[in-house]
Formats: sequence, C-alpha cells, structure tokens
Amino acid sequence: MYLTRMELDTDKRATRKLLCSRSKIHGMVESAFSGGRERRLWRLDTLGGGLYLLILSEEKPQLASAVLTYGVPEAGFVTKSYDTLLERITAQSRWHFRLVANPTLSKSCANTGKRGKVCGCVGVRQQEDWLRKRAEAHGFQVGEEDFRVVGNDWHTFYKQETREREKAEKRVLLREVTYEGVLTVTDVDKFKELLCNGIGRGKAYGMGLLTVMRLA
Repeated sequence: MYLTRMELDTDKRATRKLLCSRSKIHGMVESAFSGGRERRLWRLDTLGGGLYLLILSEEKPQLASAVLTYGVPEAGFVTKSYDTLLERITAQSRWHFRLVANPTLSKSCANTGKRGKVCGCVGVRQQEDWLRKRAEAHGFQVGEEDFRVVGNDWHTFYKQETREREKAEKRVLLREVTYEGVLTVTDVDKFKELLCNGIGRGKAYGMGLLTVMRLA
C-alpha cells in the first residue's frame, strides 16, 4: 500500500473548477492509475494554509500530469510506503487520528419496520454516536472525551455529465464530517483492514480515509 500527498494550487482556474465537483476529483484520481477501476481512498486536507490531496492505493499513482494542471510543480507529489505504518500497529496502542467520513443512518418505514431511506447524520451528537457504534467492529475504541467533530460540510454534485432532464436522477448530496481525536487499538487485524479499506459510505468521493499518528 502507498500513501501519496499532492499540494493543490487553488489559484489555478483548472483547480478551482476541479474542486467544484467530487465526481471530477474522483475521475482525476482514477486517471492516475493504469490498472482496473479498483477502489482507492482519497481525501482533501488543509495543512498550514495549503490544500492537499491524499491518496491511499495499492499501486503508486502517476500524478505528473495532474501536478502540472492542478498542483504546485515545484512541490510535486510525495509517495510513501504504507506498510511501514501497518507494521507498527499493535494491540492497545494509542494513536492520534483524523477521519473524514459520511456518517449515515437508515430510517425505518413506519408501517413495515423495514429498513428505509438512508440519510446523513445531521446533529453533532448523532455524528459522534455513529463513530462510537462502529469502533468495536473496526478494531478500536474511543472514549466519550477522546474525540470531537471538527468539521461539517455538504457536497452537491452530479455523478457524470448528463443532459438537463437527467440531472435530477444523477444528483448526489453528501454530508462530510471531520473527526479528530485519540483512539486505542483493540483488534490489530480489524484495525489494519479499516486503515486500508476505509469506513462508511462515499469512499469514491473523498470519504472514509482514516489516518493515524502514534502517540509517543
């Protein structure tokens, strides 16, 4: 596995246009790989006043063209092996984490009790509960005071360019929630799977990638 970081130049018109649609960013990420359309995780991060694209993938991306079009040529992009991090995961180890996810819930039909429409978690309490409830199944635990929601946003875009009459059916609305805090690993294998495969919905559109830094 490889983790790649590329700084985006928001002064470029092409970059600003790219950032208007998660579908377009998804397409740009996929174009950086020569293999089949495998699931790759990616997200946008702001760090030190700069905007960065992070990509987690099984093969190294080819981003030379993307850097010229959307990035900062003098900075280029950096790709590092993810296996080194995975090898450091141990039971009961504690890690700072950052997660950008699309927390959702299913509303049951009042008459039948069957699973109904999937909706985004709106309130912060609901969003925090979503992560806590999924922690055990993904090999970690977080205490009540160990993390917080630090970002909330909505993204509206279309899956692909369509005619006007088709746009309503292709429209996508995603809730993006950013979590930061400290977690404890309880199951090494499950946690490694989480790091490699992500969590929640919307992975093709920049959701689900969890990154960690070990506590000293």
